Amino acid sequence: MMLLNDQSILLVLGTVLIAGLIIFGIFVFYPMVWETRMDRLEAFLRKKQNTPYFYFIYATANRLDEEVELTMEKLMNNTSASKTTKANYQAAYGAYRKDLFTVRKAVREMRISDYRTYYETFVLIEEGETERAREHLSSIKSEWMRYALLAESERKLNHYKQAEEFAAQAVQASKGVNRYAMTKEYERYYTKEQSIHG
Repeated sequence: MMLLNDQSILLVLGTVLIAGLIIFGIFVFYPMVWETRMDRLEAFLRKKQNTPYFYFIYATANRLDEEVELTMEKLMNNTSASKTTKANYQAAYGAYRKDLFTVRKAVREMRISDYRTYYETFVLIEEGETERAREHLSSIKSEWMRYALLAESERKLNHYKQAEEFAAQAVQASKGVNRYAMTKEYERYYTKEQSIHG
């Protein structure tokens, strides 16, 4: 329409670019980073089944072991992904499998970030080094990560009530696909724990 009305090609391209960014923001960026409603997050992740990164989140959150393996293979075979990005995938995969060797190996390849500290702290918690793990927590800026690690630490110490409280705080502090993954994990853990210990 704009071209038919003798508008500048730059104006047309600018309008198309801005419209594209708005659509991307509404349909991809917002659900990935800011959405908090589980039904919308689930629908978003299901729609993105053909995107390995998103499907990996969905498969791990729902404990679809075969799908996790297949998707991880696709992620690692992606030649355009950087070494650091692949290390992040490996750390998440190692944490999912409770394979500390894989997590440790991946952490060495990661840049200094909250994610690196998160996985370093995860390994310390799994190894029972609670005090060292708590020292690491102070350097993590992300509130949901701190609460998630505190929940895991308390759960390992058999302090289920405190663990459940920290888990709820972690979910409350998170948004987007992280919220989806944590909600699914905590529903599984604390429903099972309550039936055993409650």
